[in-house]
Amino acid sequence: MTWICRLLLQLMGWKTSGFEQMHHLKKYIIIVAPHTSNWDFPLGLLVRKACRLDKVKYLGKSSLFRFPLGIIFRALGGYPVERNRSTNLVQSYVNIFNAHDNFAIVMAPEGTRKKVEHFKTGFYFIAKGAGIPIIPCQFDFGSHEVKFLPPFIPSEDEKKDMDYLESLFKGIKGKNSEYNF
Repeated sequence: MTWICRLLLQLMGWKTSGFEQMHHLKKYIIIVAPHTSNWDFPLGLLVRKACRLDKVKYLGKSSLFRFPLGIIFRALGGYPVERNRSTNLVQSYVNIFNAHDNFAIVMAPEGTRKKVEHFKTGFYFIAKGAGIPIIPCQFDFGSHEVKFLPPFIPSEDEKKDMDYLESLFKGIKGKNSEYNF
C-alpha cells in the first residue's frame, strides 16, 4: 500500500518532506493546518501511509463515528471527540499517552474547517501533560507540499509557545483559501 499511496500523491502533484524525523520518536502529536476542507482527510490518509506513519491515529468529531460510517472511521485509526460538552479530553489523552510505549495522534489545531484567529489549546496541553513533542505539519495547497517541521517541546510560557506555533502556519494556503489561518 505504501508505494500505491506514494504513486497517487505523485500523480496528484504532491510532495512530502520532513517525515523521516518522526520514525525514531515513540510518542508525539502532529498538528496539521490549515484545515479548510474535507479533502484534508483523504490527503492525510494518503500521506500517513506513504510516509509509513501507520501508528498515527486521528481525532474526529463524534458525529462521524455513528453507524455505519463509524466502523470505517475507527478502522482508519480514528478516535471520536465529543465537542458539545466538557469531557476532560486533555487528561484522557494524557492518560492514553502514558499507558502506551508507542502512540501518536494528529489534530487540526483550529478545531474546525472555518476561519479562526487562534488555535485551540487542547493539543498543547496534551503534549505538555504527557511530556511529548508537537510536530507541526503544513498542508500547503499552494505549493502542493505536506511539510513536517522539526519537533517542538512546550515550555513554561504558553503564550510564547502558541504565538510561535501559530506563526508557522501564517501564509500557508489551504484548499479553501478564504479559511486560511
